[in-house]
Amino acid sequence: MSDDERTSLGGTPSFDPESGKSTGPTLVEGVQGATSVPPLAPASSPNWPLSATMGGRASLPRARRSLSSMRRGLIVAAAMMSSVTGLFVGLGTSSSASAAQPVAANSPSGHLGSGSQGSNARSGPAAGGSSGTVGNVAKSSFTLTTSAGQEVTVDEESSTKYEKAATPTSKSTLRKGEHVLVLGTVSSTTIKATQVRVQTTGGGSQPATAATVIPFAKGAPQASKQVGQIPASYSQGSGTIVSGTTANKATEAALAAYPGGIVDRVVKLSNGEYEVHTIGVNWPHHVFENQDFKVVGAE
Repeated sequence: MSDDERTSLGGTPSFDPESGKSTGPTLVEGVQGATSVPPLAPASSPNWPLSATMGGRASLPRARRSLSSMRRGLIVAAAMMSSVTGLFVGLGTSSSASAAQPVAANSPSGHLGSGSQGSNARSGPAAGGSSGTVGNVAKSSFTLTTSAGQEVTVDEESSTKYEKAATPTSKSTLRKGEHVLVLGTVSSTTIKATQVRVQTTGGGSQPATAATVIPFAKGAPQASKQVGQIPASYSQGSGTIVSGTTANKATEAALAAYPGGIVDRVVKLSNGEYEVHTIGVNWPHHVFENQDFKVVGAE
């Protein structure tokens, strides 16, 4: 391209080789509608290093601000991701813990003070009773202590019947030190009495089997032995709990043969015989009676 052609495009040459100076705008050639670009100061210009340095420095704060913004964004994003991850992990752990949480099974009531399980997987008050010496007498209750040293609380009901020497009487005649047989609904060491029989002879003569009763002693191992006849078909937990006159007769017979404990239920077995469950002593725990309420065995 000639000088005339460059002039016709709107300017003269951008640099004079003879003077070493810029003489006008620089043209971008070969492009329709060429645009003029302000000339750069040559290296020999006294302002060149300063302008170049200031331009570079001016861009640094902006770059730093951009990097700082990006860094804050990344930190916030990472924190959010950690929170979401923790939430899902927490939910998963909570669900697993709930699913793995064991369900407590019902266990049979144990022999009082022995720490072992009862013969029947049953719970709740049932017909039974105990016998012993009257202790403190209150307005609507009294205590008694069995021959094995177990203390029992007897609660009086409005329907409680008192009897002394086979003659109906009232609680007002009850005296400390008297020997009584109490029948009623038993819950642990408390009896809601239906009948209280005062035995004027002090309980009468003790049968030979009474000497075999083993009182409860804290820390002592549970005694395990069998005497007499144990029904061949008997298994722990079998039978049906009975109440009323049947339970009273079975309770009275068991306490007469093996005094010292608390009868907390009477069970009728499939063969028509009875198993009387006793707590408060280390032995016996099960007293067996035939259909006529005669004691035939114990374990």
